[in-house]
Amino acid sequence: MQAPPFAALALVALLTATSCGPAPASSDVQPAASNLSAAQKQAIGRKIWQNECGGTVDGLTTWNVGEEFPSLGIGHFIWYPAGFNGRFNETWPQFVSFAGKQGVKLPAVAYAKDCPWQTKAQFQQQFRGAQMNELRTWLSRNVGIQTDFIIARSRAAVPKTIAAAPAASRARVKANYDKVATTSNGTYALIDYVNFKGDGTKASERYNGQGWGLLQVLEGMKDVPAGQAAAAEFAASAKRALDRRIANSPKDRGESRWREGWHNRCNTYARPL
Repeated sequence: MQAPPFAALALVALLTATSCGPAPASSDVQPAASNLSAAQKQAIGRKIWQNECGGTVDGLTTWNVGEEFPSLGIGHFIWYPAGFNGRFNETWPQFVSFAGKQGVKLPAVAYAKDCPWQTKAQFQQQFRGAQMNELRTWLSRNVGIQTDFIIARSRAAVPKTIAAAPAASRARVKANYDKVATTSNGTYALIDYVNFKGDGTKASERYNGQGWGLLQVLEGMKDVPAGQAAAAEFAASAKRALDRRIANSPKDRGESRWREGWHNRCNTYARPL
């Protein structure tokens, strides 16, 4: 479901108003999501829904080939079945907790300690069952709270990411963040990438010692001016980080199948919204 033209235009205008102008000093970096309006959040949420689920309602409950867990919601929040402890950040329980603190009630199945579907086959067998239908319907009608959660994660990632950078490159990482945040699509990129591939600080989210999150993308950027050049370089650096991930990934995961889709998503960061 693509964001309607008026929402896209609103996002450009409003993000430009809050994001353009001189970048903050590297010692005073501000999250790109600091002052988003309701219209901006709506447009970003629809963009992320399109990225993760093709904008479809069915895509809100997905179990990807080669993965041991389902991905739910517009942000494809990970939920592990009982007995599985994966390397990736399990974001579905975090989202449920976040929604609860905002006074938002989810369907009963969402509160299970572990994912109630143990295997992909069971998940697919029950795809049109009452529980999953109720969950998909709720997710399709409550995009705002999911977007708020994604933005909150992005905000929280900023100081964490900078603190995790090697001391010698910390100032450069800060500066690169600031450069990307000066454009509307750069602001969207910084919000989306943390949801997409994490902040890069989690030790388990690495293959052969190399990560692929926000930190690694900012570290890997070439020296370019602020503005669209920085947004384009962020997109290019993200693709390089994801290509390294694929090269280092366990062969039985078959991650190369995702390269084209991952690259397509990163390409959206380089284009004005």
